[in-house]
Amino acid sequence: MLHQAKRVLIVDDEPNVRLNFRTALETEHYDVFEATSAGQALELLAEHSFALAILDLRMPGMDGLELLAKMRENGIKVPAVLVTAYGDVPNAVKAMKLGAIDFLQKPLRPNDLRDIADEITRRDGRPEDPTDTFNAHLVAAKRCLNLGAFRKARLHLVKALELNPKSVEAFNLASVLAEIN
Repeated sequence: MLHQAKRVLIVDDEPNVRLNFRTALETEHYDVFEATSAGQALELLAEHSFALAILDLRMPGMDGLELLAKMRENGIKVPAVLVTAYGDVPNAVKAMKLGAIDFLQKPLRPNDLRDIADEITRRDGRPEDPTDTFNAHLVAAKRCLNLGAFRKARLHLVKALELNPKSVEAFNLASVLAEIN
């Protein structure tokens, strides 16, 4: 059976960011498309199917949150991650309400970007299968949050924090969940 590359769309107005993300993902055999603006991204999303969209929060014209809202309005359900150099809880809350899977801060190390892309493309469409590990519960919490299952997200997050009470990522997710509810 031939391995089919998973398509990823990178939307960022900075050429160096796009190049870094492209390089990190192509080494793992992702088929990477790039858009320099939200308008160009919407055109690509209408023409192709993607396993993941990586959206820059701050872009001229339509920003990443507005792009995500437009995607959802148009029925485009591609898993999306927002990336920004300016992380803050209110924007993370807005992103999660719009169905973003994660909200990440630049700079991203190539390995971190690959891990996130692998995690999202692996879990997308799979039934929830939590094992009793910190990472499994954190992934399940993010998935439940993305699906709007806030009670289940909270249960997984509590279990994740029991297993790793010092996780900054889990505490950030907890604050996002608290803002949503």
